[in-house]
Amino acid sequence: MSQTFRELLKKVGSGRHTSKDLSRIEAQTALELMLQQEATPAQIGAFLIAHRIKRPTGTELAGFLDAYERLGPTLPALPDQQRVVVFSAPYDGRSRTAPVLPITALILAASGCPVLLHGGDCMPTKYGVPLIDLWQGLGVDWTHRSLTQIHQVLSECGLGFVYLPEQFPLAHGLVDFREQLGKRPPLATTELLWHPYGGDHVLISGFVHPPTENMMREALALRGIHEFTTVKGLEGSCDLPRDRKAILGVNRPEQDPHWQRLILSAGDYELGGPEVPYYSTAALIEQFQAVLTGQSGELMPAVLWNAGFYLWHVGSSSSLEQGIQAAENLLLQGTANQVLQQVQQTLSAL
Repeated sequence: MSQTFRELLKKVGSGRHTSKDLSRIEAQTALELMLQQEATPAQIGAFLIAHRIKRPTGTELAGFLDAYERLGPTLPALPDQQRVVVFSAPYDGRSRTAPVLPITALILAASGCPVLLHGGDCMPTKYGVPLIDLWQGLGVDWTHRSLTQIHQVLSECGLGFVYLPEQFPLAHGLVDFREQLGKRPPLATTELLWHPYGGDHVLISGFVHPPTENMMREALALRGIHEFTTVKGLEGSCDLPRDRKAILGVNRPEQDPHWQRLILSAGDYELGGPEVPYYSTAALIEQFQAVLTGQSGELMPAVLWNAGFYLWHVGSSSSLEQGIQAAENLLLQGTANQVLQQVQQTLSAL
């Protein structure tokens, strides 16, 4: 039993009125002891549920991210120092609405904007479809790859995926605790802020509840991350909704003020409508393939809305309207599909 961890557990687990927040270094120490499982299973489970009840702070999340940075993988900067877009979406996937992030990533890569994603397998407590399954359905297997190979694919094709069980087994080792607890621990919020890339990048994180966004902003500020975007997306993802207004927060050092709220409506661009439901991975892959070959269907407006926005947001298009048009052109001309084929071939050669 770790006596150090025991003292940290006592601090967060003393009850609603007497529990105390951890300092940044205490939070880092606590997570490192859990990741390395120097804390016992009883201690880890008690901490995760007690910390959920107490609610994490931005300072604690910064400490958790410090632990991820020290013990986890970090892809080195691309040779040309090109800026990478890092999408951080919930690891326990989507279960109600159809995700379009893989197609968005392919379109951004086709426009010359590299994209890095990360995630694991089907995960509690939501057990939604994980991104890794969607990529496998598209013929792209990110499992059983080394970090060097992922970096090579990102360099050559503009697309990469850090797969938790392979590249960060210490973090994957805590997945079973989620299963047993039946509740999302604060680690789920940490994953929304994790960016396993060492070069110039733009972080895009999804969230559901407004208090989470405030914690995220505080944690990133403490860690010196000054360019990031928060998205109140579908099921906490980075996918913009079409049946309601899209609410985003944009933090950029060149803005005055640095933090600005962005509210958009897909209906203003003739792309509004009900969200596409998720039925099964097989059905969604068929929809993906139809979109990638330029066929119109119920998923196409969601793809154009998301890809068009992000093309504009990262500076590949000068306006949202032009971003939507550029996304459609990249699909109709087969350019996004060519990127998919290039990734398939590169991974196969490796």
